[in-house]
Amino acid sequence: MAQVKGALLVAGTTSDAGKSVVTAGICRWLARQGVRVAPFKAQNMSLNSYVTAEGAEIGRAQAMQARAAYLEPVADMNPILLKPGSDRRSQVVLMGSPVADVDAMEYGALRDLLRTTALEALGRLRERYDVVVCEGAGSPAEINLRRGDIANMGLARAANLPVIVVGDIDRGGVFAAFYGTVGLLDAADQSHISGFVVNKFRGARELLEPGLDQLRQLTGRTVYGVLPWLDGLWLDVEDSLALNDRRIPVRAPHGAQTLRVAVVRLPRISNFTDVDALAAEPGVVVRFVTDPVELDDADLVVLPGSRATVDDLAWLRETGLAAAVTERKRPVLGICGGFQMLGREIVDTVESGAGRVEGLGLLPVRVEFARDKRVARPEGTAYGRPVRAYEIHHGRASIEGGEPFLDGCRVGDVWGTAWHGALENDGFRRAFLADVAERAGRAFTPAPGTDFARLREDRLDALGDLVERHLDTDALLHLIQHGPPNVPVLPPGPPAAG
Repeated sequence: MAQVKGALLVAGTTSDAGKSVVTAGICRWLARQGVRVAPFKAQNMSLNSYVTAEGAEIGRAQAMQARAAYLEPVADMNPILLKPGSDRRSQVVLMGSPVADVDAMEYGALRDLLRTTALEALGRLRERYDVVVCEGAGSPAEINLRRGDIANMGLARAANLPVIVVGDIDRGGVFAAFYGTVGLLDAADQSHISGFVVNKFRGARELLEPGLDQLRQLTGRTVYGVLPWLDGLWLDVEDSLALNDRRIPVRAPHGAQTLRVAVVRLPRISNFTDVDALAAEPGVVVRFVTDPVELDDADLVVLPGSRATVDDLAWLRETGLAAAVTERKRPVLGICGGFQMLGREIVDTVESGAGRVEGLGLLPVRVEFARDKRVARPEGTAYGRPVRAYEIHHGRASIEGGEPFLDGCRVGDVWGTAWHGALENDGFRRAFLADVAERAGRAFTPAPGTDFARLREDRLDALGDLVERHLDTDALLHLIQHGPPNVPVLPPGPPAAG
């Protein structure tokens, strides 16, 4: 491939339309062609995050996209990360470090700083790489947020980026969504919208063609392709909206029985991708649950991470899930916030301001929240196997008994650790599951050959294949190199001011 130089912004008609996977697919396709490509998302709102080698916290989707480009993730790929702690307040993580907790109105005071930071990060990536594939946030047609936008059309205008819009046809109404997305923007924004990508299509392509032709005629814009529905794209999902209909395939067990895992879907669940590696094991059935009854037949209950540990602990008690967990006679695993909940006491004057709160009392641990966030990539051993992981938390745990377990502890059938990503270590995961199965009385044997890193690479290759086979890659390359084409302005445009 001839040398390519430029950038592209992948926007979407909605959240969870497929921006993250399309961005990753384009990165993998370009990287396989020998293009030096990097991902970028100016501002991400997500509770699934990752720790880079330099100790910066970024959105997990950008870490996945960096892998797609065969790169080590860095803070420049996601300079602004917003981590909601409630419906009104979010922690602002700037270039990998938390700088403030703000509500929507306070956020406005940071706007100039955030915009400058995002553009400088993009500029550095464009200097280092031939192509930068940017991912938008939500939808560019959220006109109530346009004035302060730095992730969609605000970024496209400032950096002169061509924009393709991804639409999820599986939801229905994709043609209206495409037209409406463009039509709600002002003329200057519209000039950057270069075309569309239909995502998650099932059925005969010829039935779609009349609509695609009319879309081209109505908008004067290119349809860059139609991506078919592809099963197995549940790894590294970023948006918790995806948990509403998350389809995790179950492969036949290696042993005589399956192992049933119930993951409590906390209201402020974070880093739920920790259990992806469990779901990848043959014979392990993973479900996200919100009802105590759904714990009855679980061999392992997982309390995952949380951005609001004390509030989510209160929710556990209100729903009856706390009692169901404490009365269990089978294995429980707590990770980060879930580990903190399993302790005897939490002292929190930082995150919730609740002060001293009684924990579930299953582990001899006292947790006190500190203002400084611990962000690290620890290494250790468990079950005699090496473990590499990452930590992101304000809570400091004082261990007052039990057996050591990944800087946390274990008492009988209850394990707790602050380490995310530990289950991605194949040898450790197999040993842990074998122990769980024995304690739960299940004839389950972990498969000896599951390679989680390879499964992730196979998924990224599948995304690259989708782009190569189903998008007009020549047209995409032209767009990346030459920028936004001349396109017409569509009515109605935004409402008149005043």
